[in-house]
Amino acid sequence: MHISLTPLLESRIKTKVSSGLYNNSSEVIREALRFMEENQDIVQQIKMNHLRQAVSMGADEAERGEFSPRSVQDIISESNHTV
Repeated sequence: MHISLTPLLESRIKTKVSSGLYNNSSEVIREALRFMEENQDIVQQIKMNHLRQAVSMGADEAERGEFSPRSVQDIISESNHTV
């Protein structure tokens, strides 16, 4: 399997391995996936909260006559990358 990571995520994984808590990057990824699986409801709630905040901010801006060039898809995409 091949995965692509951002430089920031790659750095975080290397930091975890360097800490001595993990023997290699695969262990870090496995642990993260286990955590995500075990806490799926919490992760989903966090994502929904971020999306609600972004929508609320956009609604407030629209009421003031300030419109963002971002599309709904842009906001959703940004929300997915934040968590």
